[in-house]
Amino acid sequence: MPFIAIKTSGKALGPADIETLHQETTALMAKIMGKKAEVTAVLVEEAPASRWSVGGQALAVTGGITAHADIKITQGTNTVQEKAAMIAATRDMLRRVLPGLSEVAYVVIDEIPATDWGYGGLTQAERKRRADADAA
Repeated sequence: MPFIAIKTSGKALGPADIETLHQETTALMAKIMGKKAEVTAVLVEEAPASRWSVGGQALAVTGGITAHADIKITQGTNTVQEKAAMIAATRDMLRRVLPGLSEVAYVVIDEIPATDWGYGGLTQAERKRRADADAA
């Protein structure tokens, strides 16, 4: 059950750009991280260039383009190598959608304990417990 929030600034996103971010992020989560596409949620937001700065200078002044991708996954479900591959692949995807992307564009993977998040009113830990009970 990953949740990915992608924020961009410095270049207006068109409908095709947003669709690409939704589809490719979901596909990368499935391919690299082994996550189920049907429960992968992706939020794409744009921030005004006047509200985002790099090196203390607003993008509205510098004309820069940047992004931040925050990927939330359940703690302990992916290897160090998978996480590194996801960070690199997400960066590549962002560069394709946002030509001229600043080097200062962060991809962050947050690992959350299974007891601390979930969907459908159940934590990930409870989902696992129920699946294990059903299998027994």
